[in-house]
This record gives sequence, structure tokens and C-alpha cells, in this order.
Amino acid sequence: MKLNRVLSFLLLFPIMATAWAANDYIQYVNPWIGTGGHGHVFLGANVPWGYVQLGPTENTRGWDWCSGYHISDSVLIGFGHQHLSGTGIGDLGDFAFLPVARSGQRDIIFSHGAETVTPGYYAISLHDPNVFVELTATKRCGFHRYTYSPTTPVCRLAIDLKQGIGWDSMTKAGLEQVDATTLKGYRMSKGWAVDQRDYFYVRFSKPVTMTALDSARWEFTFSNGNEPLLVKVGLSAVSEDNARLNLEKEIPGWDFNGCVAQARQQWNDELSKIQIETPDANARTIFYTAMYHTMTAPSVFNDVNGDYRGADGKIHKGDFQNYTTFSLWDTYRSAHPLMTLIHPDMLSDIGETLINICRQQGKLPVWHLMGCETDCMVGNPGVIVLGDLVLKGKVKDPKAAFEAMKKSCMLDERGMDLLKQYGYLPYDKNQSIETVSKTLEYAIADDAVARVAKMLGYNADYKYFYNRSKSYRKLFDSKLQFMRGRSADGKFREPFNPFHAAHEQDDYTEGNAWQYTWLVPQDPHGLVSLFGSEASFVNKLDSLFFVEGDMGAEASPDISGLIGQYAQGNEPSHHVIYFYDYVGQPWKAAKLLRRTFSEMYRNDPDGLCGNEDVGAMSAWYVLSSMGLYQVEPASGKYVFGTPLFDKATLNVGNGRTFTIKATNNSDKNMYVQRVLLNGKNYTRSYINYNDITRGGTLEFVMGAKPSKFGSAKKDRP
Repeated sequence: MKLNRVLSFLLLFPIMATAWAANDYIQYVNPWIGTGGHGHVFLGANVPWGYVQLGPTENTRGWDWCSGYHISDSVLIGFGHQHLSGTGIGDLGDFAFLPVARSGQRDIIFSHGAETVTPGYYAISLHDPNVFVELTATKRCGFHRYTYSPTTPVCRLAIDLKQGIGWDSMTKAGLEQVDATTLKGYRMSKGWAVDQRDYFYVRFSKPVTMTALDSARWEFTFSNGNEPLLVKVGLSAVSEDNARLNLEKEIPGWDFNGCVAQARQQWNDELSKIQIETPDANARTIFYTAMYHTMTAPSVFNDVNGDYRGADGKIHKGDFQNYTTFSLWDTYRSAHPLMTLIHPDMLSDIGETLINICRQQGKLPVWHLMGCETDCMVGNPGVIVLGDLVLKGKVKDPKAAFEAMKKSCMLDERGMDLLKQYGYLPYDKNQSIETVSKTLEYAIADDAVARVAKMLGYNADYKYFYNRSKSYRKLFDSKLQFMRGRSADGKFREPFNPFHAAHEQDDYTEGNAWQYTWLVPQDPHGLVSLFGSEASFVNKLDSLFFVEGDMGAEASPDISGLIGQYAQGNEPSHHVIYFYDYVGQPWKAAKLLRRTFSEMYRNDPDGLCGNEDVGAMSAWYVLSSMGLYQVEPASGKYVFGTPLFDKATLNVGNGRTFTIKATNNSDKNMYVQRVLLNGKNYTRSYINYNDITRGGTLEFVMGAKPSKFGSAKKDRP
């Protein structure tokens, strides 16, 4: 078995050596980061934005197995073709293969030391049966190579269509052997995605004999010979014929190593869009792994012929790239602002996808998975993402986008009717659940609508949504200086404990009053005004980072990565440190950001302080470690923090680059002393999107002591 593994690796090595010789960035990626703790990341083989995530699946043993894999486990039940990454709910795991030593075998004990993982490639040595497994992928296809021990007389490979992850439950499945080397079939399931449809087309490199084991599980036997078994799998959400077309287009031959090389090249192409310079090897690994994590989703959701399954369940044909897996409540805060900087070629298609989803289901997506609306989480995050794209000039039809945004914000569902009636969601009128969070999130979305309306000259709409975007004011208790639940008659909920949190049982979504009082990223100065003075605001903000209190036994596990009551492990807190820039004290942000970098992001399996959340957690690090972050979700305003690297060069498209330099940078020299833009003195503590995308050089001059940079009111964001 060792010999087989060595030979297989040697076949692959020339590919790797060639890639590493020419600006290889995948060498800096550690796919194990986030596979422990509560990271919930996918481990396996995929390409950027791929429909297929091919990798190992373990039994679902609890919350930390949402991706189907956790490093604490060592029981393998299959190699599934689709996985989620970083979510708080489990689904997918569809269409799993498992080499077996005997009929009826359901699982295999394995060692993590026998796994090899790099972007686009996964391998493992198994011992029962004795087989070396290698996996790679294209956007819509999986490619397997199984090298069995020469002493294995009859080789076996099982296919399981019933098996899934977390909430997933198969409703219907079928498998047909077309000829000795070809299969086709389908799998329907209900879970987080209420109506998922997967069609597949399979080709083997040698003849196989098919035996049914039960209603949704089959075994295939074949002669060992001197060659490994290669298996190509095309997937589609539309039809078996389209799965075949995807396979024929993306993997026309049997060159497994060539497919690995293509996957690696795709990853290198994407990872190279930000080139950093730093003497800190750990920070480099954390950075490029974070970039890698931001590109698992959104996932391509159309076939090579343009067909896709719409949110209405019907088959559509488009002249754009359709996407799915939108964890928008998480990603509108960091992942999408990052995408607008380094993936400009995707933005028009993202916008078109969102608009079409609205046309097909009657509203913009909230959390979209495999073409299905899950309505997971609160607010109207799809409105925010689309609004940001419109304001940045990345949507083909801004008027159509606005109509989709307006329509989504006027529906009498998910508490919107109460918002229109009372100006906030009263806790005694909406099942007493999460009304503070819902009101605050709706206000952020309303701000996005107002900004787009203003840009388009729709004055009446602008005034209406601008006023609604101020609804957060009605939940602010000026005496206690907290956002609090309020009844229909205007009374704040009693009793009140700002530390207490009860998951899906109180006024806050995955948080408490200490964390949600700051959820006004769209209007920081408006929030400051509620405190009566900047001094009062700063005093409260300072307190956030050292106060401690018991959140109670029913608190959400998402409330993690705590510094005082600041929760880096959950996205609603991610902008809060940058509020110091808005009150002229960016030096306070710098110290807290450096602490967050070092404590909350590490180069080990438990290296994330919370769920990856489909790229959001990592996107925060990518942006913040370069020294900027988009606080106001639909504004194009990137606020300065503290750059971690000596130099970062962003490929912003159209042949342009934007370079961020940090002169005199070190662990102690964390404070910005002054800034130069294209060699000229620059006094503002933020930069606009258009200034970044036109290219140039932003230089931070760093020092060991706080400075007055960014303190003047005219220079604040």
C-alpha cells in the first residue's frame, strides 16, 4: 500500500513542482484551519465558487459537524460531492462513494495523519479496505482515483444516495446502469433546502458489476488489475442529460493529474489577486487560508449550456453565471465588500442572480441554498448586498435592482407589517422573539434602499426609506444606553439584564444588549448622537471591551471570541471596533484590532473563534489585516484600521493594482502616524471604493505611539 501511495504521489509531484515554481500561493494555505473548534469549514477538493465540494463525510454527531467533518472524529462514512462550509446548520453530503472491504460495510476508521489536503486535491490512505483515495474537482464535476492494494482480489465501491448531513433527508432517489462503465441517476432531498434536486452522470475507467444493497445503496465490484479505478461524476440541478453535458465539457478525458493541475491553477489565479509581503510566516498562512475560505461560496448554480433551476422550481436559461449558497446575513458585512474589490468580473452576475431570484420567488434572497429560500436569520440582507453593488456601479439594470429592493422591503412578512405600523417591531406583537435584532437589521436594509433611491432621483422613495432607516432610534433607552425590546405601547421590556442571552427566545439574535446596541453600521454618527455626547459614546464603547457578565446557560454558542462583551466570533460585532474612527480615536481601534488578529485567528485546526459563516469570518481578517474595512454596508467607504503586513497589492481588475504599504510596521508600531495616497499627504481615516479601484498606492506610516491622525472632524468617516 505504501508503494502505491508513493507512486501516485510521484505522478502528481511534477504538477505540484511546476506550480510552486511560479507564484504559488496555495503552498501558504492550511486547509485544516477551522476543522476543529466551531469553525465548521469544508475539507476536501473543490475549485473557487464550485457547485461541487468533494470530500470526506463523517456521521453527524452535533453542531460542530455542520460541514460533515470535524477533526476530533475518525469515522468515515463516504466521500460526498457537496458540502457546506462554516454554516450553523448542516445539509448536503449528496451522492457519497465509499470503498469497502465487504458487502454491508457502512464506515471506515481512519487516521488524520493519512490525509493529504491542498486546494483542489484531497487524498487519504485507508486500511479496511487497503486503498489509496484521491479526489479532485471542477466547477460541476468530481473526479476520483482509487488505488487498491495489489493483494485485493475483488475490489468494491459503494454508492449511498440516502446518506446526508445534518438536516438533510432523502425523499426520492434512483440509479440506472447505462452500460458496463456508465451510470446515471438522481437524488431528491428535503432539509435546510426544502426541495433540493441533484442529477448525476458517472463514468468508470473499467467495467463494473452493480448489485443493489437496499433501496438507496448499491455496491460495484470490479477486477483489480494493474491500474487504479478512475471515476468521473457530473452533477446538475436540472437533469441527468445536463449532468452528462457538464461531465463531457469539464472532464472530457481521463487525465486525473491534469485535472488536479487545473484546479490548483484556478486557486492560484484567485489567491494571487492579493499579494502580501510579510516576514511572519504564520500570518501569511492565516491570510491565504482566509482568502481560500472566502471562495467556497457563493457557488455556481447553472450548467455549461446556461440552464439553471430557478427559485420558482422551473428551469430557466440565462446568459449569465447563476449562483447559490448565499449566507447573506453573514456575508453582507465583509465577504461581499471584499468581493467587490478583487472579483469585479463576478459582480454583474451576482447582481443578475439576486434580481432573478426576486422575480422568481417574489423577494430578494435571505439565505438561499440550492435554489431554495431558507429564510434563515433576520432582516433583509439581500437588499443590502444588491444595494452595495448598485452604488458601486456593478449592476446592469439599477432600476430593476431598485424595484427588487423596494418590493422586498414592503412585504407584510417576517415582522415587516409591524415595522410599517409601529416604526419598530414590538416584542408583544411578534412572538416576543428577536424583535430588537429584526428592527436593527431592517433599518440597515432600509438605508441601502434610501441610498439607491437617492442615486436614481426617486425622492419620495428616498424620504420614506430614509425615515424608516432611523427606526433603530425607537429602541434606544437613553437612561441605560442600550437597545432594548419595546412593547406596542412604548414600554421597554422588564426585567432587563444587558448580559443575558437566550438563543431564539429573547429580543436578540445570537447576542445580547451589549452586542446589539452597536448594530447601526449604516448611521454611526446618528448612533453617537443618541448617547448625548461623543464622550458618553466613547465611555460606553470602551466599556464594551472589558465588562464581563453571565450570559446564562441558554446563550447561543455563536456568541464566541469574546473581548469583554465584544464577540468577534459572530458577525454583528465585526464593525464595532472601527467606530473609534468615527469619533476621532482610531488609535484605540488599532490596539484592539492587533489583539483580535493574534488571539482570534491562528494557524491550527481550532484557529477560528467562531463559525466560518461561508467566508464572512475570514473576509473580516483579509480586509482588516490589510488595514481597512467597509463599516457602512452600502456606502463604498472603507475605514482605516491597522495594517498587519508590510505590503499588500490588490488586483482590482482592468489591469489595475492598488498597493497598501505600511512603513516602519512592527508588532509595536501598530499606530498610524500619517497616510499618503499616491505620494501625497492624505488626512482622512477612510478611503472610497472608487479611489481603490482606479488603482494607486496607499502608504501608512506607522509608529509605536498613538497620533492625532484621523482625529479632526473633517477627516473622520
